[in-house]
Amino acid sequence: MDLSVKILPATNDVHGGVIVDLKEPMDSEDFATLLRSSLLHWKQQGKDGVWIKLPIELVNLAETAVKEGFWYHHAEPNYLMLVYWIPKTGCTIPPNASHRVAVGAIVLNDKKEVLVVKEKRGGFHGIGVWKIPTGLVDAGEEIFEAAIREVKEETGIDTEFVEVLAFRHTHNSFFGKSDISFICMLCPLSFDIKKQELEIEAAQLLKNDCGTNYSIGI
Repeated sequence: MDLSVKILPATNDVHGGVIVDLKEPMDSEDFATLLRSSLLHWKQQGKDGVWIKLPIELVNLAETAVKEGFWYHHAEPNYLMLVYWIPKTGCTIPPNASHRVAVGAIVLNDKKEVLVVKEKRGGFHGIGVWKIPTGLVDAGEEIFEAAIREVKEETGIDTEFVEVLAFRHTHNSFFGKSDISFICMLCPLSFDIKKQELEIEAAQLLKNDCGTNYSIGI
């Protein structure tokens, strides 16, 4: 290739592709010219997948990339990731993450009372159902850490993780994504309930008997 031809700055990935991590502002027409010459260069090099990471400040370049054959792979609060497959063979680029991970916490004290809440929003709001504390696992967070955190946030109760009791797998629950939910057993370390005002209508310990109307609620 002519060394005088400019291409986009890129690093090689471990799967035979390249990653373009744009940071500086660029005119859309200049970007289109660089992108076409870059794709030709990478094709001649035998590269496979091309990833372009666009920070939110450069979102004006997304339309240009799409017109050149790129498609959206995933988005985060501060960037958009686009991808392109060069070979004529079938694309082997992995899809975006397909699952969310959630936790539910069963907190049982020595009196066989279960810590439960009523929510101010969501599917369980307004139907009189008590449910165990639940929530989503944050990025990089361990399952047991998420269970302890959710109980603390919703009820003010400090707990100690004991074990995972079960898990549930559901599909098409949130914008076409699947959910995998882990039910954890926790031991209470404190007993002064202080409910979260934003999302929780009520929180209390209920006797674990057959007449109690409460739900796992994930």
